[in-house]
Amino acid sequence: MKRYFLICPAARIFQTTILLLFAAALFLACASPAAAQKEKKKKKDTSPPADASNMMIPLPDEQQIDYMLSDMLGAWQIGDIEKLHKDYADDVSIVNGSWAPPILGWTNYLAVYQEQRARMKQVRMDRSNTYIKVSGTVAWACYQWDFAGVVDGQPSASQGQTTVVLEKRSNRWVIVHNHTSLASAPPSAAPPAKPADAPAKPAAP
Repeated sequence: MKRYFLICPAARIFQTTILLLFAAALFLACASPAAAQKEKKKKKDTSPPADASNMMIPLPDEQQIDYMLSDMLGAWQIGDIEKLHKDYADDVSIVNGSWAPPILGWTNYLAVYQEQRARMKQVRMDRSNTYIKVSGTVAWACYQWDFAGVVDGQPSASQGQTTVVLEKRSNRWVIVHNHTSLASAPPSAAPPAKPADAPAKPAAP
């Protein structure tokens, strides 16, 4: 009897110890993945962000060209030469609606553009009805444009159409030919009292 009472507390201590060890092992097993996940998340948060350009899914060629045309027109409006040059090839040829020889090469076009841009303020150029066709590494696009701005201190507005030929060079689309023409104004209901000045025509937007 005396021996039973001696063994019983010892057995209870042993059982309690086993239960505590089991509970501790279970706790560590559950806590370890959570801690590892937390540590992994912490490392992920502190690591430098990956380059977004490498993660982006490449756009189809038509969408790349459409985006590039918007980029080019935006640069044309604000006078951002670097951005504009990015979208035009160095050997670009440009034809406008006036009776003048084609402009050959980016450098010659830049001189004409800067001279014209210096006369303009509050420029707005809207593009509509764009059509884009891709054939291998060559593409062409045509669109209508609506220009408004202040030219030589006077409000000016004009409309026209542009056709561009593009080539994919170094995995980027660039304009190699630009043909811009001015649309004639619709006939007015009544003849004007005096001849009005012809609207300014932007050079190759």
